Amino acid sequence: MADVIKKHSISSELAQKMVAEVIAKASALGVSENVAILDDGGNLKAFSRMDGAPILSIEMAQNKAYTALFGVSTQDFFNFIQGDPSLLAGIPTLARVAAWGGGFPIKINGEIVGAIGLSGAPAVQNDVDCAKAALALVPDAMPVE
Repeated sequence: MADVIKKHSISSELAQKMVAEVIAKASALGVSENVAILDDGGNLKAFSRMDGAPILSIEMAQNKAYTALFGVSTQDFFNFIQGDPSLLAGIPTLARVAAWGGGFPIKINGEIVGAIGLSGAPAVQNDVDCAKAALALVPDAMPVE
């Protein structure tokens, strides 16, 4: 079995709970969000578009989650590439990459099991705050500030 590896991935149940947590937080803030949860392979595991959330933000939410599979938040990813002109010019041209806040890896025991991405609120900070509310369901996934 040396040719097979064992990996972990977010469950559908946890993904749905995280979506519900985002919706609750966004509702409390009075904003509408698109929320995408991807598994560890970048496949859509759970999604919701709240009433009033922009249609164009559907793809943005999924791209933020995909980018977070690098293992860092999308804001941290931007902070990393902004100091290197070649990265800043090249990375944004890649399909499915989003280098602005609202995407986070979901880690359990240090292993990336999925990612969450949000888009649609009037401010990126709303996306971040709603994502962090969902990440609180997975204490190991909370970003260090």
